Amino acid sequence: MYKFISKLLILPIKFMNEAFLALGGNLGDRSANINAAKNELKSHSIIINRQSSIYETEPWGMNSSLKFLNQCIYIKTFYSASELLSTCLEVEKKLGRQRKTSEYMERSIDIDILFFNHEIIFDKNIEIPHPRLHLRKFVLIPLVEIEPELQHPVFKKCIRELLEDCNDNCGVARFL
Repeated sequence: MYKFISKLLILPIKFMNEAFLALGGNLGDRSANINAAKNELKSHSIIINRQSSIYETEPWGMNSSLKFLNQCIYIKTFYSASELLSTCLEVEKKLGRQRKTSEYMERSIDIDILFFNHEIIFDKNIEIPHPRLHLRKFVLIPLVEIEPELQHPVFKKCIRELLEDCNDNCGVARFL
């Protein structure tokens, strides 16, 4: 049942942590940036089990003439939530993301952890579930595509219900 590879014990996939990530960006080759982010995550031993279509969306929370591409992915990983966050930030930086302020700004790539297992985590560095996912159709629409009945552990509603309740008026259209 267990495999040994290079003296490392590899546990079965059922013992891995599960997470949902949102990927997006509006600078450069947006589609290539999303694909590069997924490849970088894979290079860190993160398994992508399912992925939504890619959606083109109007900017949310900022003024920009550049539309975003967004996608949600369901992953499995041996990382803890904080290790996954560090990895996501490392991938963003490698792909040219520059964080100058806490305000929303144009970016080559953004990787947000939406859910981690069914955990509720709140500390100075990480908040899971993502605190604004229920306000954003550009997250909810792709998430509904891959896991409509996923239960939000705080709101006690599934993603499909959160989308039905969402008042976001930003346009979201399937891109790929």
